[in-house]
Amino acid sequence: MGLAKTEEFTKMQNELASLAKALSHPARIAILQFLSERQSCVCGDIVDELPLSQSTVSQHLKELKKVGLIKGEIEGPSVCYCIDTKALARAKDALANLFTSVQVNCC
Repeated sequence: MGLAKTEEFTKMQNELASLAKALSHPARIAILQFLSERQSCVCGDIVDELPLSQSTVSQHLKELKKVGLIKGEIEGPSVCYCIDTKALARAKDALANLFTSVQVNCC
């Protein structure tokens, strides 16, 4: 298998690709929407809201946390999650810059 050659691309291109990958599953979109509706940290309620197992939800939370869109704080035996508003603002700006910089000159 060949190398991904991610080092051949800019830091911003790699960050946008990681962000897009993290947002590429509907469960992760649902998690972000759920957390934004609560506007506070949520412990355990996420699994109750999604038609997925605890372990699957945990994997999706891990991906969102990896790119920084959510934060997780350990409280006793559970982890409470909330949206990282600064990271979300940076992601929105990065995506907006990408879409405004792309020129559509085709067809």
